[in-house]
Amino acid sequence: MAPLSQQSGIRPDVPAADRSERLRSWNPADFPVPIGREEEWRFTPMSQLRDLLTEDASAVVGSGSVSVEVKAPSDVKVERVAHQGAQHDSRLGTVGVPAERVAALAFSATATATVLTVPQDTQLTEPIVVRAHGNGSAGADFGHVLLQVEALASAVVVLDHVGSATYADNLEIRVGDQGHLTVVSLLDWDVDAVHLSAHHIEVGRDARVVHVVVSLGGEVIRTTPEVTFAGPGGDIELLGLFFTDPNQHHEHRIFVDHSEPNCRSNVNYKGALIGEGAHSVWIGDVLIRAGAVGTETYEINRNLLLSDGPRADSVPNLEIETGDVASAGHASVTGRLDGDQLFYLMARGIPELEARRLVVTGFFAELRDRIGVAFVTERLTAALETELQRATSS
Repeated sequence: MAPLSQQSGIRPDVPAADRSERLRSWNPADFPVPIGREEEWRFTPMSQLRDLLTEDASAVVGSGSVSVEVKAPSDVKVERVAHQGAQHDSRLGTVGVPAERVAALAFSATATATVLTVPQDTQLTEPIVVRAHGNGSAGADFGHVLLQVEALASAVVVLDHVGSATYADNLEIRVGDQGHLTVVSLLDWDVDAVHLSAHHIEVGRDARVVHVVVSLGGEVIRTTPEVTFAGPGGDIELLGLFFTDPNQHHEHRIFVDHSEPNCRSNVNYKGALIGEGAHSVWIGDVLIRAGAVGTETYEINRNLLLSDGPRADSVPNLEIETGDVASAGHASVTGRLDGDQLFYLMARGIPELEARRLVVTGFFAELRDRIGVAFVTERLTAALETELQRATSS
């Protein structure tokens, strides 16, 4: 397989004007080992990425510490396919190509990938659950999932991550014309886990996608969703919810590439941070190309600081190459608990700690209630309650 960087002629030593122009390749050797000064790595704690930053990528073999199990309705085609060598499945890498070294390393080092196909016109009534379980953080492991929802099909997919691991993976999502997909990535790792995940999403003509990232556990979590449109009329919502504890790093980098007319994107990420060393990063990049007339797009990130010590970096970016858009905007808000809300509740006899809990619960309620998967909502509610007890007692 020839590296895409050679096919496109993009030079790795020339800085890209925006994320659409970055080097892309399946070969990790095409990317220099990052040192943390690069734009795409400047917020990431490089010293905590362990074996994911190895210099000799050709010698990397997955540790096998992460097991992947799939529970799916009988209508879904579930395949385990070869990812390397002569038996490499040609469907892998067709939705998106890695734009940084760790994702390329995951692509080259994954031995077996999971391919899930929801056939045309199929309307699933039960969710597909893909469970990645880490059995230890010693040694890096790698994964790849390709999710295909064919034309006029509808599905809900939950990617559940638990346990301990040093893990990098690629998730490819292709939704066919007039297809509907809700996909939830639940990152509920143990406190020592490191997980870097590249999501590549292709939205077909008049298709509808809801992409949700819930970041709760882990030492370092870095998720990079990238969206392209394969036809006009596509619609995607990118929702995120994170609760960042002391010495945790939660990073979300979104890129939406509008190249087709009359498409819509809405990005809404909310996070709460507490304690010394808690660090969240949200980068929201939206590109509206010259041919993407009639585009509707809006992105917002809200961060709630529950104590002294946390840091929230929030960088919305909007690049527009046509004047013929329906609407476009972005916003970012970071602040403390609303004093007026606390006063209102306490004036009605609610104790301060309970008032603080109610305000934070209300802050997350909008996104939590939109997930629409019962067992995910229940786990999230329980996790938030645990976090809130810690936050209100500190």
